[in-house]
Amino acid sequence: MAVTIDYAGKVVLVTGATKGVGRGIAQRFADAGATIVVCARRPAEALPDGWQFVPADLRDGEAAFAMIDAVVAANGRLDVLINNAGGSPPVDTSTVAPRITERLVQLNLLAAIYCSQQANQHMQQQAEGGCIVNISSVCASRPSPMTAAYGAAKAGLNNYTTTAALEWAPKVRVNSISAGMIRTEQAHLFYGDEAGIAAVGATVPLGRLAQPSEIGDLCLYLASPLASYVTGANVLAHGGGEAPAFLNASH
Repeated sequence: MAVTIDYAGKVVLVTGATKGVGRGIAQRFADAGATIVVCARRPAEALPDGWQFVPADLRDGEAAFAMIDAVVAANGRLDVLINNAGGSPPVDTSTVAPRITERLVQLNLLAAIYCSQQANQHMQQQAEGGCIVNISSVCASRPSPMTAAYGAAKAGLNNYTTTAALEWAPKVRVNSISAGMIRTEQAHLFYGDEAGIAAVGATVPLGRLAQPSEIGDLCLYLASPLASYVTGANVLAHGGGEAPAFLNASH
């Protein structure tokens, strides 16, 4: 029997999706026929035809609640929420200003909590429920030099995922993806020029950084009926992870 993932008639909201990983995720849902809504603080210069844009600063809980309500009001439902908004510039752990740390935690943890809370309220009223996928990071489970607050926030997001999955079942499934290194417009901030990006990619067992669309493919699966018995899971998407440092040292 052929297996297809068809999102025709489904409303999918991807936060932080005007560029980078979020844009790649949204595109894959669009490819599968979904109605796409994207959210960010500022609009993109151009979005594909048919995509809806809702502006909001998701670090503000009231703004996040209102954004979710607006999406449901405009479309009549919300089937899938992808909490992708996040990120961090490299900052020195010992000297970073408290205000920056606060904003990083708000963006990478609280924004997803706010959006999930309000999305759940609507999804619980839908006959088919709904699905939430939180985009986390491998930084949640290993040292995160120069992005300490980011790693700590993502660790909190993973814990929140398991708790929400337990509380909101069976109507709403909640999962997270711990992504590894991804090739985006900002890859150079961490990995340098093309040679640096290639060198970093060579340290990954699969030999390269991920593409945003590959994270999107995993989101497609987790939000689909193919994953109907998957909730409270944290799926690793890191190309095989990182080789132990002692292997190189021993050489």
